[in-house]
Amino acid sequence: MGPLSRETWAQRLGAFRASPSAFMAGPEGEDLGRDLLSELRSEKLSEQTKISLLALSLEYPAQLWPDATAAEAAATSLLDTLVLLPPRPSALRRPLLLAATTALVAGDALGPASEASRRLLPLLLGLASGRDLGRGFGPASEQRPLQATACECLRELESCKPGLLGGCLGLLRGLLGQEGPVQPLSLLLALALRNTLVIQARARARAGLQGLLMAGDTPSGGEPWNWALAEEGDARLQPQAPSWPAAEEECGLAVLEPTPEEARELRAAVAQLLDASYLLTPVAQAQLLWLLGWALRGLRGQTPVLFKPQLVRLLGTAQLTLLHAVLALKAAFGEALFTAQDEALLLRRLTVAAQHPALPLPAHLFHLHCLLSFPENWPLGPTGEEAAPLLLGPRLCRGLLPSLLHDPMALLARLHLLCLLCVEDEEKEEKGQDGSPRHYLEELLAGLRQRAALDGGPRASATLCFQASYLVVQCLATQPTVLTPLTHGLARLYRARPVLAPHFVDLLDRVGPELGEPLRVALRQEVVSRPGRDEALRWHLQILAEVADGKAQSATLGFLGAAAAHCTDWGLQQALLRVCRALLRAGVGGGLADLLQALARQWEDPDGRDHARLYYILLAHLAGPKLGVALGPSPAAPALASSLVAENQGFAAVLMVQEAPAPIRLSVGPHRAAGPGPVLQLHVEVLEPAYSLELRFRVEGQVYAPLGAVHVPCLCPGRPCRPLLLPLQPRRPAPTRLDVRALYTTPTGLTCHAHLPPLPVNFADLFLPFPQAPEGDKLGFFEELWDSCLPKGAESRLWCPLGPQGLEALVSRHLEPFVVVAQPPTSYHVAIRLPPDSRLLLRLEAAQEDGVPVALRTDDWAVLPLAGDYLRGLSAAV
Repeated sequence: MGPLSRETWAQRLGAFRASPSAFMAGPEGEDLGRDLLSELRSEKLSEQTKISLLALSLEYPAQLWPDATAAEAAATSLLDTLVLLPPRPSALRRPLLLAATTALVAGDALGPASEASRRLLPLLLGLASGRDLGRGFGPASEQRPLQATACECLRELESCKPGLLGGCLGLLRGLLGQEGPVQPLSLLLALALRNTLVIQARARARAGLQGLLMAGDTPSGGEPWNWALAEEGDARLQPQAPSWPAAEEECGLAVLEPTPEEARELRAAVAQLLDASYLLTPVAQAQLLWLLGWALRGLRGQTPVLFKPQLVRLLGTAQLTLLHAVLALKAAFGEALFTAQDEALLLRRLTVAAQHPALPLPAHLFHLHCLLSFPENWPLGPTGEEAAPLLLGPRLCRGLLPSLLHDPMALLARLHLLCLLCVEDEEKEEKGQDGSPRHYLEELLAGLRQRAALDGGPRASATLCFQASYLVVQCLATQPTVLTPLTHGLARLYRARPVLAPHFVDLLDRVGPELGEPLRVALRQEVVSRPGRDEALRWHLQILAEVADGKAQSATLGFLGAAAAHCTDWGLQQALLRVCRALLRAGVGGGLADLLQALARQWEDPDGRDHARLYYILLAHLAGPKLGVALGPSPAAPALASSLVAENQGFAAVLMVQEAPAPIRLSVGPHRAAGPGPVLQLHVEVLEPAYSLELRFRVEGQVYAPLGAVHVPCLCPGRPCRPLLLPLQPRRPAPTRLDVRALYTTPTGLTCHAHLPPLPVNFADLFLPFPQAPEGDKLGFFEELWDSCLPKGAESRLWCPLGPQGLEALVSRHLEPFVVVAQPPTSYHVAIRLPPDSRLLLRLEAAQEDGVPVALRTDDWAVLPLAGDYLRGLSAAV
């Protein structure tokens, strides 16, 4: 096969990026890697196209070279291509180095037995040291970029094989003092030094650290890389974030005790790196400090005094990465490196910076997080206990108190800090002073609950209120002076807005007994004291199913008895039965049996009646642990000898509604432009027989009135079913999506429910024709409608592109039922009625080959953008 063109490669790369796994499984996937390597040597492709091919190998090496053999061959081919490049400047050298390194690493082919590894490592080390430049690897203008790239490749290899460059420490130290890229060399030397120290400490071995640090260009052993040391390295030990284990023993560093000569050379190497660190970018400086901090932290008898000159420069930094690195050093070395004055200065800087009004939200959250996790020199509490820093009093952080005007994330972070202050400020809490943190906390929570209680308020306000309540419980679980008013406030919130019941259920599932028990009692009292016939009944039943227990039985049963008469639909009946199930688990007896008998007689729905009768039978015949196992079979439950209990699981499955994958396919048929209102035509197909099918539809928001259910007695695979008609009642003309649930019975007698994919309701599905215009005066009828739209409505003009079949085909396919005046093939007047009481008028005149100008008028300005999108999409639909 000959070389592929640029356009062909663009198509192949586009198809591969769209779905790499699907492309590699196809007929072209096997040859993609081989073709890519071959085309890199073709002279017909431009360098830019070749760089795009190399970028693909850098992004998807595991897909292109899935095993070590393929990766070895790919790296060898890439190195051959690199050697064959002419000496003139080329943009391919650096991508080729990166691609060869990536292929070896991703394919797990890096090792002493790999020929490509034995070629790549000397090449990278030579390029990093400047020895191979000018000898077939490009002009002098590419020297520094190639050196930097070689250092990055070596750092990647050292990260994947820790200890590989342990024998190159002295060579890298020498290179750092010469003219060359400082940042790549510094990070490479720091990583190699850190890995060498960690591996020697974990291996409990002495490998001559002084000799490694002082080695010249040709280390002892012949090769500068050390495969033996790399074999002892831990591949999972990779620098990711400036943090350390809680103790030296956890990382195995405490056993390393360097000799005085080794300690002197090590301090010299660290000082050399720190002296050049100001030339690095902030992110690189932070990583360098972390690597060196890890290295020094594990050396017994080595003080971190070498970092002290850097603190003078870094304590006043405005770079968040450097500030994070400073805090990480403080967490590692504590009072050995930071004095009490340094600690106070850091706290004040964080506090003042967090209050700056122009600070972006991510930076603001970063400063708050640093305050919440501030590493103190001498913390008073036990290790791991969350507490506010001792020097951070209420007066210092008065500007950090949360407010209802803050962003939700910032408010929660500030609230967390306020809770920690409440723990520390016990004296003011006992006195109940108005200026105490506890008093401010109660006012803030009351404000959050007041916003959440607004009828029709945003969901985010309610979510924030419950997040704040959960945070307060987590921090102040041992302070009843805070939890008691919180419990009463949440009960009042439910009284004002029962629709928040799902939030209450979630909160009860997450909090401990400190708030959970009193809140359950308060919510149960709120529910049973209310009449059971209002629109919030389903929310009351949802709360009762969560909080119902053996307490207050008479009040709970009285509420359920009053509510039963108002549970007329299946959903409310199932909610009430869930409460009965919870009472059964709690051991409620006589009154519940009477209620279940009444439900089995009163309800018309067979599913509800059968459930009530089943629960009554179980209550009458089982007691104690047997009833618990019957209601909820669990692998952890003790095995019982009763045959009734043993068979109960299958018996209950027959009478309960099971959730199952839907064997039903539902689609929208062609639009029917007739009748008083829009009707959606649905086509149903089944993969297996389904009986008593009920389709329930729900529309998100308030754009449409609630939709009724559609019933089908029987459906069988392969047997055509007449289309189902679903009347729509839009409150304003707008497209939407319908959530669909199906309830049906299987041939085995099980009742199942399933969620079906949502159905789209397009703008065109709402179109209705006007009454028949009078014969002979259709133009006058249209003009009267046209004039009636203004001045209340709106007018617009747009260009409607036409497909190859022209305007006549477009109108006959999409707009024919609504045409009032027609002068084919160039002019049409269209009148569309949009429920509930809007109209859309179109003038399509002077059609041209590629499109037609359209004048629009409507008496509802909100229809204009929908009509414009609809008309612009007609040409693609023809």
